[in-house]
Amino acid sequence: MRLENKVALITGAGSGIGYQTALRFAREGASIMAVDINEEGGLQCAADIRQRGGAASYVYADVSRAADCEKMIAAAEATYGKLDILFNNAGISHADDDDAINTSESVWDMTMAVNVKGVFLGCKYGIPALQRSGGGSIINTASFVAVLGAATPQLAYTASKGAVLSMTRELAMIHARGNIRVNALCPGPLRTELLMKYLDTDEKKQRRLVHIPMGRFGEATEIADAVLFLASDESSFVTGSTFLVDGGITAAYVTPE
Repeated sequence: MRLENKVALITGAGSGIGYQTALRFAREGASIMAVDINEEGGLQCAADIRQRGGAASYVYADVSRAADCEKMIAAAEATYGKLDILFNNAGISHADDDDAINTSESVWDMTMAVNVKGVFLGCKYGIPALQRSGGGSIINTASFVAVLGAATPQLAYTASKGAVLSMTRELAMIHARGNIRVNALCPGPLRTELLMKYLDTDEKKQRRLVHIPMGRFGEATEIADAVLFLASDESSFVTGSTFLVDGGITAAYVTPE
């Protein structure tokens, strides 16, 4: 198994990419610390893994709060003795996120607190745990909109994911000699609850689909396979990457330098 004897902490494990990645990691032998503010979803994720014979626990954490992030890392080490993989995946896309004129300051602040500060705090407390275990892999969820602008205005979300991308690059450089790899996962538009709530009309959905060469939304299970690669030793020479899993959307619109 590709993650045998590994311990993975996954934020946003109660739904979508986080949920499917937790299941995927567990099938590959990892012990899972599932983290979410959605207690029902987080508990269900851990229960599903245990029912399939895997090892999983749930801990509540609001990733925008330092005390909660410190607690979730401590819970992983206390439960499983170490931490090998940190998947900073929790994020929000607010329904009222729009352009600079129409996005409220409160929506901007909330988005930055979860999407950017949450990744910072996960790394602040998670990196020492990885150091204690001799190294490991950090995967931070960014987005294809960190590379492209979004067709439907969502300025706070796009800016937050750009920050995750640049933060990931710097962390990768800082910790490369310490056997800690840090990569940014950049999914394209996915058929997840988070995006479908935002793209709440057929018009909005079509505005996204027309830009995707594959002509469909991605699935959370497909992203989970990509995260598995970044978490496993198969990606042992990969760090600081912008790991695009986007159905070809950026290849179609990014002009080579």
